[in-house]
Amino acid sequence: MGIMTSNEVLRLLKSKSNPRNIAGMARFGISPKNTLGVPMPYLRSLGKKIHVNHPLALSLWQSRFHEARILASLVGDPAKLTPSQAFKWVRQIDSWDVCDQLCMNLLRRTPYAWKKAREWSRRKETFVKRAGFVIMATLAVHDKEASDSDFKGLFPLLVAGAGDERNFVRKAVNWAVRQIGKRNRRLNQTCVALSRRIYRLGNPAARWIASDAIRELESPAVRSRLKN
Repeated sequence: MGIMTSNEVLRLLKSKSNPRNIAGMARFGISPKNTLGVPMPYLRSLGKKIHVNHPLALSLWQSRFHEARILASLVGDPAKLTPSQAFKWVRQIDSWDVCDQLCMNLLRRTPYAWKKAREWSRRKETFVKRAGFVIMATLAVHDKEASDSDFKGLFPLLVAGAGDERNFVRKAVNWAVRQIGKRNRRLNQTCVALSRRIYRLGNPAARWIASDAIRELESPAVRSRLKN
């Protein structure tokens, strides 16, 4: 595939628009505003064909189309996305799936991922705060060089975040706890203890976060896979 302009990409995405998919996405809490209903497998395939193209990513994000922003996360360059641009993007997010895709595909690969995970998890804006915890979860999966101590340093932020009753935030906190607890046996044990500490906070969000995390982290399926 040759180099495409943002207008060409948008025309292509619009040609794949599916109203039935938009309705289905709405049932999962995804706003139909600026949404085309293009399936995620197609976006991933298109992203691979385009390869890394940071100017295109910036233009696609600016279009405000839901799928264009997800595609921007797939073709953006983590070495060229500045911290100020990244913050601007997360402040503009209005959907949990765009937040998660941006974190998984691009933000966790930036040189400032750890710093922003800590900073954003303290923010008040729903999706900025969610982004902080989602980056933690994705780092737990992908950052093979990080130490146990690096993740334990995030525990106070996870405890603080567990007091947030907003659904999009509490689910991200839970996700981070579970992913950190699946890195190895040592972190599994410490995350179970962390979850019990979170449970004792007493609020409904904390009890749900902790109970769900303990259920998975203590399951035979998880523990049989863990090493060290």
